[in-house]
Amino acid sequence: MLSWLFNLDQKRKKLLEQAPEGPMKNFLGTEFPHRKLPIHDVPLLAMDFETTGLDANKDHLLSVGHVELLHEKLLLGSARHQIIRSNREMADENISIHHITHDQVADGMGLEKVVESILEALSGKVLLAHHAKVEIGFLQQACRRLYGMAPVLPAIDTMQIARKRLERLQQPIQANELRLFNLRSKYGLPPYRAHNALMDAIATGELFLAQLAHGSYSKSPPLKNFLLSP
Repeated sequence: MLSWLFNLDQKRKKLLEQAPEGPMKNFLGTEFPHRKLPIHDVPLLAMDFETTGLDANKDHLLSVGHVELLHEKLLLGSARHQIIRSNREMADENISIHHITHDQVADGMGLEKVVESILEALSGKVLLAHHAKVEIGFLQQACRRLYGMAPVLPAIDTMQIARKRLERLQQPIQANELRLFNLRSKYGLPPYRAHNALMDAIATGELFLAQLAHGSYSKSPPLKNFLLSP
């Protein structure tokens, strides 16, 4: 694990040498939070994408929501939600699930501006997401299209944290047990409307704070204990 963490920053520095001027270079030019930094002091960005599917190579982004966390608090004043413009046709299924209409997508913000704002918001922070490989995959694919390269992204995955906890307790994982809103219910967190990017980002942030609160830590553990493993 430690060698992977070192490699993450080495990859950032190597990519920085190749990055084009602009948002990608600015993002890679900012150091990641140190792996030994107490999680209490690590700036996090809880983020969620709504997409037309789970394959970043063929599906596309519909919306993004994100909110900052610091000192184990959600900074709701930092919350942002954006529908992403697309010329592609959406299936009726996507409209019914995400409650995003054709007109909203047509009037949304262009992908380049959205990705630029995401990279700016993520700069110097750690990504926090539920099933974070989805957010990482779609963001990296968008960056490849826009900048010809994909950034490395330190991330924390609330689903992986839950899975590891159950594995340590040697408890079987039930069907759908690791879904975001089922996990929130376990911690007594209130239900929110699903499939809204900002609400899911806030829901993920709250879940992570609940996971920390129930961790029975004598002191704030280091970032390295939570980072998404490869």
